[in-house]
Amino acid sequence: MDNTNAQLLGTEKIGKLLKTYAFPAIIAMTASSLYNIIDSIFIGQGVGPMAISGLAITFPIMNLSAAFGTLVGAGAAALISILLGQRNYEVANKVLGNVMTLNTIIGVLFTIITLSFLNPILEFFGASENTLPYASSYMRINLLGNAITHLYFGLNAVLRSSGHPKRAMAATILTVVLNAILDPIFIFVLDMGVQGAAIATVLAQTVSLVWLLSIFANKKEMLHFRKGVFSWDSRIARESLSIGLAPFLMNVASCFVVLLINQQLKTHGGDLAIGAYGIVNRITFIFLMIVMGLNQGMQPIAGYNYGAGQFSRVMEVLKKTIFWASAVTIFGFLLGMICPSVLVSAFTSDEELIAIAARGLRLVLLAFPVVGFQIVVSSFFQSLGMANKAIFMSLSRQLLFLIPFLIFMPGLLGTDGVWLSMPMADGISAVVAGVLLAGFMRKLKKGEVKTKQID
Repeated sequence: MDNTNAQLLGTEKIGKLLKTYAFPAIIAMTASSLYNIIDSIFIGQGVGPMAISGLAITFPIMNLSAAFGTLVGAGAAALISILLGQRNYEVANKVLGNVMTLNTIIGVLFTIITLSFLNPILEFFGASENTLPYASSYMRINLLGNAITHLYFGLNAVLRSSGHPKRAMAATILTVVLNAILDPIFIFVLDMGVQGAAIATVLAQTVSLVWLLSIFANKKEMLHFRKGVFSWDSRIARESLSIGLAPFLMNVASCFVVLLINQQLKTHGGDLAIGAYGIVNRITFIFLMIVMGLNQGMQPIAGYNYGAGQFSRVMEVLKKTIFWASAVTIFGFLLGMICPSVLVSAFTSDEELIAIAARGLRLVLLAFPVVGFQIVVSSFFQSLGMANKAIFMSLSRQLLFLIPFLIFMPGLLGTDGVWLSMPMADGISAVVAGVLLAGFMRKLKKGEVKTKQID
């Protein structure tokens, strides 16, 4: 994590940098989505369709937990990239210490509050007497390891943004491999069902966290734990949390969206429809994680060069990221349209569930070709520390567009109305992203864009 690694962000060719940073991040994010998918496959094949539906019920809580994790981790990572571009290494180290402090506090508080009201929360999110036992068993174990999850994702984001994408990738791959090994042991050999899947996930993340802690404990690293960095710094906390507010609010909104989706599917299609959404969500997640990997590769490059005032390089990395992200979502669209049943059948052998999920997948993917563009633009503004734009983009898709569609469309079209709400919101959000990006580019050409110094 030496200075040379960071300084290359301002001098190396953008195409080479994006490949260097994005490729490990894509592998890491794809691997991250795989261990969620592995859980779903083992649970679906080893426990049954009601267990898959129970797992889908937990998505809102998982999203809410992820929201608090990204509030700290994503904001700190973007802030560190900007600080490195400004050669402000002392404050960057303080940001690292605050990641540890904030993630620990938030992770423990979230666990205590959620565990205290878990069953009522799950019932509110759409759990029935058939799915509640599975959802509750899975979430209790996950929540006990919540602080570990927050620290693991937070430190991994910092590691990536500070010039070591391959190490960050290695930590994620380690988690996935361990989870894939432990899942069948706990689920099948020890016959622990959904609890076994949750235990496997927490144990895998714990091992990777220990490795990340050992990296940042090394005094030879540019960013490392040292005396004084763990003390509360209100300025750093405010700056990193404000940048992280966009993905935080997006995940919070996603929590309520999934809640509404589950309730509408339960009303119009029953428990199997909820399970179908869980499968559709996992499949689309693969492609979205590749896009997020591209974003994570873009983030340190854009943030560093923005901090250094090299705006032409900032725009170059944005354009290349949009191109590749769009290629990924177009490929996902084509694959989902051509062979949806093949994709769905990996998760379940139940014919009725396969039919419901395959139809849902086709409808959900209708606007998928433009989703990559929309996600990249939102992450781009976050990478530059432009919290207001990033927050607006994150919330507009969920709150302004998707929720109204989810309220009214099912009454007209039933279950199809739930599925169609998602591509309709995606299409409008892509238009909004285009308008905001055009406005930023106009200001850039006029010389009205300036970086903010952080002391």
